Amino acid sequence: MVSPTDPNKVLMTGENSFIRLQLEEGGPQLTRTSHWRVLLSPGGPGHVLFIKSDITNDQVRIYTDNIAMTRWLQDQIESFLFPPFSDQDMPVIDALFSRSGDHNTFWSETVESEEDTVVLTWYDFEEPYVLRIEPGAVEGRPHGVYSCFLPAKRAQLTMNGMAAKGRPFPETRGDRRSSTACLAWSETWVTPY
Repeated sequence: MVSPTDPNKVLMTGENSFIRLQLEEGGPQLTRTSHWRVLLSPGGPGHVLFIKSDITNDQVRIYTDNIAMTRWLQDQIESFLFPPFSDQDMPVIDALFSRSGDHNTFWSETVESEEDTVVLTWYDFEEPYVLRIEPGAVEGRPHGVYSCFLPAKRAQLTMNGMAAKGRPFPETRGDRRSSTACLAWSETWVTPY
C-alpha cells in the first residue's frame, strides 16, 4: 500500500510566482522576477520580490517585509534557482505587498516601497498543472518541490509606471505546456529527513 503522506521534511510552503521576459523565443531574458508569499519557513512568514530587469538597469533589487525569511530563501532556495538573487550582502528594501485579481482573468502583485511601486501582472492563462520534483531529482538541487502552476500567455512588469521590455514565451515542463511567466501557488519545498 502506498503511503498517503510524503516522506520528506517540509522546509517552506507558500507561493513563488515568476515573470521572465524576452524579446524573442530563445533570446536572453531581459527581466527575471521571483515573487514569494511565504506562509511557513524557518525565517517566518512574509513576502519578497527579487527582480533583475531592464527597468532596474540590469541590477538586482530585493523588496521584502521580512529580512530573516529573505536571507533564508536566498541561502536555501534562490542559491539553486538563480544565484544572482542569493547574495546575502545585497541590501534589501522595506516594502508593502498586496494582491488583486483571480485565476480566470488576471492576477496582480503590487510591491510598494518609499521610492518604488512595482506591479507584476499575469493574464491569459493556460490550464493549471501540478509540478512535482522529488528531492535530488535535479542535479545540484538537494530539495524537492511541489507546486500548482498557472501558466500565463501574457504578463507585464512595471516599475513606477515604466513597463519592462519583452514578453513571456511558451515553454514545456515535463509533458505540460507552460510559460516563462507562471503563478506558482501552493508551493511546498521539501528535503529528506
